[in-house]
Amino acid sequence: MQNTTVYDCSLIQLPQNHSEKGRITSVNNNIEAPFDIERVYYLYDVPGGEARGGHAHLELQQLIVAASGSFDLIVDDGNIKRTFHLNRPYNAVYMPSGLWRELDNFSSGSICLVLASTLYDEADYLRNYQEFKQYKTK
Repeated sequence: MQNTTVYDCSLIQLPQNHSEKGRITSVNNNIEAPFDIERVYYLYDVPGGEARGGHAHLELQQLIVAASGSFDLIVDDGNIKRTFHLNRPYNAVYMPSGLWRELDNFSSGSICLVLASTLYDEADYLRNYQEFKQYKTK
């Protein structure tokens, strides 16, 4: 895991192409996404008051987008926390590996779209916060 801080996360404005018929946003490997996208998934129907995430990744990088509605992305490097309020489908947060993340305050009908740099691998997860903090101090 790299020695990543919350300041390595960045809010990226994705390109918008719009006409009278609506808007479209595209994300390209190594352009808007600073990595090759290997997996796409989305969270939806999150009950009010529930949080998601609560883990860190050893290698995985992500772009996280509020495709619909809004939610908060809280990132934590073991020392500092930073919150991004996502509520526009043309804004994404780049999440490098090595940071704890939580998703909270989902609005009704929200959809969290995630573009990931690797396929799912359970061995890439740190799911216990104390283990994450110990890992960060190594």
